[in-house]
Amino acid sequence: MNESLRQLPSVDILLQRWPEKIDRWGREQVTGVIREQLDGARAEILAGSAAELDLDQWSLKIDGLLEQASRSSLRPVFNLSGTVLHTNLGRASLPEQALAAVVAVSRGASNLEFDLATGERGDRDSHVEALICEFTGAEAATVVNNNAAAVLLVLNTLANNRQVPVSRGELVEIGGSFRIPEVMQRSNCTLVEVGATNRTHLKDFSDAINTETALLMKVHTSNYVVQGFTESVDEAQLASLAHSHQLPFVVDLGSGNLLDFKALGLPPEPTAAQSIDAGADIITFSGDKLLGGPQCGMIAGSRELIQAIKKNPLKRALRLDKMTLAALAEVLKLYRDPQRLKQELPTLRQLTRPQQDIFELGQRLLTAVTAQLGDGFTVSVEACNSQIGSGALPVETLPSAALSIVVISGDDGALRGLIAALRALPMPVVGRLNNGVLLLDLRCLEDESTFIEQLSALQL
Repeated sequence: MNESLRQLPSVDILLQRWPEKIDRWGREQVTGVIREQLDGARAEILAGSAAELDLDQWSLKIDGLLEQASRSSLRPVFNLSGTVLHTNLGRASLPEQALAAVVAVSRGASNLEFDLATGERGDRDSHVEALICEFTGAEAATVVNNNAAAVLLVLNTLANNRQVPVSRGELVEIGGSFRIPEVMQRSNCTLVEVGATNRTHLKDFSDAINTETALLMKVHTSNYVVQGFTESVDEAQLASLAHSHQLPFVVDLGSGNLLDFKALGLPPEPTAAQSIDAGADIITFSGDKLLGGPQCGMIAGSRELIQAIKKNPLKRALRLDKMTLAALAEVLKLYRDPQRLKQELPTLRQLTRPQQDIFELGQRLLTAVTAQLGDGFTVSVEACNSQIGSGALPVETLPSAALSIVVISGDDGALRGLIAALRALPMPVVGRLNNGVLLLDLRCLEDESTFIEQLSALQL
């Protein structure tokens, strides 16, 4: 034991032996990992085990530890889950124009809140407000960090210490267990539930209005559908009722949409402009869902109400940074050219991708994936259905195709081992498990070459 302990090199000797590690990682970090390696070897010897003393093997292990420590925890992945706008996987992918704009404003100073024409202080919302108004028909607009924040800010401004009637059928829970009633409570307004879960009538809202009522609100049930014996009040009726009592009418659109989806061959989804046309005084919606932009929440509508919302001290706490504003502006500009939009906005490109194209991609990948997995698995290209995701069109699916992977022996452990190995690749692959079959839905796979190249790193 003593002889083995004496064979352990000192930290200084190892630092002198590996100057290239210091050049790459820095002396402090390399020293820390070397000490961990020495402590581990010393503990093994004292426990009576045979410690690894080959310094070449140590070098490889230390390199691996340093690589692992330096790797960012936030990494790009292949989204083969079958959910295009996957909340856990970052929702919408940004177009190249948006990425270039983010880099440009991040390199140095920018006119974030500086008016170049007058030389005076500017408004950061000015970089996107006109664009939002252009596509919604609103008089004015502002932006915050997500749609939940948009709803909170609107209610805290317009309904502070007052009542807001909302249909029981619209008290939604969004991702992460955040619920509309809880957002309203934090906004310091009082929720007044009207109607029933499946049926709400205009009279229910009318009966709920009193001197404490601040506004009427409609919440788009974007993440679920109530079917059967149902009835709801449309936006035009609610707007008319609200205005007859001199109350604002607010619509929370949730996912948010600026396009006629039906014209693109997609399931229909209400647009922001339709809500404004129906009489909404304020609308709120997300930027990183159907719109295909960065995470943000947009508030558009009456100029007078938007000005009041922007004066709320919470607005500063919820405002967007320069990178998000730059990306959002470029995404919105794409909407000016519908012909380019479908190809240049990743969300729309993926949502409208023909099933035949996805099948052909699967056939091209089939040989490489089969060869890499070996004899223990069978791989085929099968039809499947993709979801849009992020609470948008919850019961609608898109015909797609997937690599279907089955363990021949039926060993569940082997299949789960494969799933873990795919997540351990340099660019992790995330699929979905369905009744003992691993499906790699190819709708969102656009970097075919990187996917194939990294298969050789798969460790089963």
